[in-house]
Amino acid sequence: MPCDYYIIAGEASGDLHGANLIHAIKAKQPNATFRLWGGEKMQKAAKSELVVHYREMAFMGFIEVIKNIRTISRRLKQCKKDILEHNPQVLVLIDYPGFNMRIAKFAKEHGIKVAWYIAPQIWAWKENRVKALKRTTDLMLVILPFETDFFAKHDMDVTYVGHPLLDHLKWNPSAIDIEDSPSIALLPGSRQQEINSILPRMLEVVKHFPKATFFISRAPSQSKDVYQPYLNDQVVLSEKNSYDLLAESDAALVTSGTATLETALIGVPQIVCYLTSPTTYQLAKFFIKVPFISLVNLIADREVVKELIQHNLNADALKTELAKILETENRKDMLNDYKFIREKLGGHGASERAADNIIALHHNTRDSFL
Repeated sequence: MPCDYYIIAGEASGDLHGANLIHAIKAKQPNATFRLWGGEKMQKAAKSELVVHYREMAFMGFIEVIKNIRTISRRLKQCKKDILEHNPQVLVLIDYPGFNMRIAKFAKEHGIKVAWYIAPQIWAWKENRVKALKRTTDLMLVILPFETDFFAKHDMDVTYVGHPLLDHLKWNPSAIDIEDSPSIALLPGSRQQEINSILPRMLEVVKHFPKATFFISRAPSQSKDVYQPYLNDQVVLSEKNSYDLLAESDAALVTSGTATLETALIGVPQIVCYLTSPTTYQLAKFFIKVPFISLVNLIADREVVKELIQHNLNADALKTELAKILETENRKDMLNDYKFIREKLGGHGASERAADNIIALHHNTRDSFL
């Protein structure tokens, strides 16, 4: 059966933004129909079944992708077949470039309109992909201010809609002065692969802060059993969503990704953590063209938060940097930098602006929103 919008998100943050986009589309087009690859949030928003959950596609890093190439290939075939069966008016792709760029090419070949909501981060690496995006994309909606200039450099028209996190993240900064027993949030990522590699490194710092309590943010897609081996009297598994946990925390250790920006927009001093396989890391160093890995630093265009990457993610470094962000003056400076980032990202309404443009593409009236 044909549908209006076929939406694909490959990770937890994409599921959140996809859900908010669906709500915005339905508010303007109540009878819109959806077909989904994503998570529970998108499923609930659309009141529609999931074709595939994002956790079944969550492979990160060069080596990990190669190891799972058969699974990925099978999912690509499944997705292409499903798209043809449901013949959507618009294919909406949310980041996740390794998979979605292939689907965009396929959809374009079959006369389906293609919209990207949250552009692939090709400004970080694989800049030559912009040529493929130009060939296969009807509408590119970007959420970071510097992306407009990047795509303009390649003669590609894009529409800046602002960052959707501003629509639902309340500025609730942590206290400047910290008591003797701080609460530290640990956000080790949503993929089990990330959790197994990064969480043990994060926990190496616990012994150096005996009066602190460390709260692990449980990813919605992961069971409690995944975290059980790491728990003790000082390390607790939180059942709160990550935003509520952060709002009650004095500091955070955060795996690189969208969560670093979420932490900044709420107002919690943080350390950014990243760890992958040695081979993946060496390949990434060769290809990546940007000076930082965290969105916080990229948006600010300078180091606002400390990035501990690969071998630098160790107990001594974590101890030093965590002690710093628990000190009054360092906290004050970081929170002031966070305010600057919020201002740079603009105001509310990203989901609504994105919905307006996508609906207009559906009805061939998009010029009125440019």
